Amino acid sequence: MARQEAKKDVVIVGLGWTGAVMGMELAQEGLEVVALERGHDQDTVPDWKYPDMIDELKYGVRLELIQRPALQTLTIRRNAADTALPFRSFGSFLPGNGVGGAGTHWNALNWRPQPEEMRLRSHVLENWGEDIIPDDMLLGDYPVTYDEMEPYFDKFEYVAGISGQAGNIRGQIIEGGNPFEGWRSRDYPMPPMPITWDAKKFADAASAMGYHPFKSPGGIASTSYINPYGMQMGPCTLCGFCERYGCFQYSKSSPQTMILDALKRMPNFSYRVNSEVLRVEKAPDGQTATGVTYWDDAAQEEVFQPADIVILAAYSLNNVHLMLLSGIGQPYDPVTGEGVTGKSYGYQMNGSVTLFFQNEEFNPFIGTGANGMSIDDFGMNQIDYGREGFIGGAYWRAGQTNGQPTRSMPLPRGTASWGGEWKQAIGQWYGHAMTIGTHGSNMSYRTNHLDLDPTYTDRHGRPLMRMTFNWNPNDIRMTRFQLARAEEVAASMNPDAMQSSFKDEGAQYDIRPYQTTHNTGGHIMSENPQEGVVNRYSQVWGMHNVFATGAGNFVQNTQYNPTGFLGGLAYWTADAIRTQYLSNPRPLV
Repeated sequence: MARQEAKKDVVIVGLGWTGAVMGMELAQEGLEVVALERGHDQDTVPDWKYPDMIDELKYGVRLELIQRPALQTLTIRRNAADTALPFRSFGSFLPGNGVGGAGTHWNALNWRPQPEEMRLRSHVLENWGEDIIPDDMLLGDYPVTYDEMEPYFDKFEYVAGISGQAGNIRGQIIEGGNPFEGWRSRDYPMPPMPITWDAKKFADAASAMGYHPFKSPGGIASTSYINPYGMQMGPCTLCGFCERYGCFQYSKSSPQTMILDALKRMPNFSYRVNSEVLRVEKAPDGQTATGVTYWDDAAQEEVFQPADIVILAAYSLNNVHLMLLSGIGQPYDPVTGEGVTGKSYGYQMNGSVTLFFQNEEFNPFIGTGANGMSIDDFGMNQIDYGREGFIGGAYWRAGQTNGQPTRSMPLPRGTASWGGEWKQAIGQWYGHAMTIGTHGSNMSYRTNHLDLDPTYTDRHGRPLMRMTFNWNPNDIRMTRFQLARAEEVAASMNPDAMQSSFKDEGAQYDIRPYQTTHNTGGHIMSENPQEGVVNRYSQVWGMHNVFATGAGNFVQNTQYNPTGFLGGLAYWTADAIRTQYLSNPRPLV
């Protein structure tokens, strides 16, 4: 029989970005809150101290901050005819492990969705009609609008400490910012970071072709900063150790730096590490949750944590897995189209052009995760979908993030991968290359989904989650559109050599190379319980005291990195709980 802990007002599953936001907001309301984190405890001091943290082999290659497949993994297949096999070495995406989650090792690029992305189905129908929507595409609108969300995007940006320059303040277009972004109530909390030479070259070339470059926004401190919780950031030194690393100098936005140290001082908040939640426990009538059961690694036993409110704030894939195991929502069936849990899994569609300049030195060791200049001229609200034959878009960025010699060694295609020729090429080209990257949307499709695997189980004997995912022709057409235009800009820069890496027609999803940790969908938001798992306030349909946060709420994936969107949604959800739910617990829709 499971050990039982004292009842809490709120139990939070996972202590990454959204878990930290929900913990702080609900603890401020005076509730007794406990967070359960599957991984280990970690903080800037002493865990990320210099010089230990800037160990490329340990963190960049051996992925010390990343989820261990032996503790939790999933099976993957491309279509229903394939046999899914376990992901035994993470490559394509890198979920975080431990307190802070993926927010500890991200590159810190931070974006809001465009207003059109939040009502994408309506945007398409109003401008081109239903005929351009592929039969297998699950194109949808969010049950919440950009205008409703704007104050919460703003709040997350000021808590997270985002550097950037506004391009649209209350409808006024601001020179130097992104003219295609949604309106803002005010500017970013910090000015944009300085840029490197490669970004300057790209911006000049893009401007010459009539495009609109702007400095990339991100959670990298351009100056000293104190956020609304009293948490402090120090200005970045452009050391180039952002992605896959914790920031040792309090310059990169992470849950530890921006929220957790303040949250830990709240007397009504506690957290437990090495505590893997196994299932959400339901009341006898199935209409509410009574708490969660978790595995205590230290005691090697199951523990029941009762609570009045359950917040699912784990990584999106882990949230979906827990819902499937707990019987939350009807599992999605791609054959009939019925069910909702596991529906609309999405990813990201990226490409790049690498340029080589024999006589230019880019000093690649100077950089940040969010460094660079971007353009949004080929984003989702700037493309004629009817004319181009696809739905979607991408933003572009040029700016070096690091010069780590093992992970960041671009060489001309055809160069030997070892031996004397390889060494000679490194001597010739290291520091003489730059990249223009396109970061694109990924629509949701009937066939791409998540469910429970019928064969493989985890260490607790539970079925692993199975991912069925492959690239779709619509998204391939979108990225080929970006390729043609990116090569035009690259060629105008007169490199000595250039090479492109974009998906070809008929490309198949490959789990081995890293692409993005931008897994979305699976417990999507919806106007009604027949179309999604959670309502407009991230409240589970049919279980009013369970709320699910994170990118699993995304109806389809935007063209942007997801953190700004999911952070805003977390504050929107917390506000609904504080102002509407606590005084009268009930379904809010």
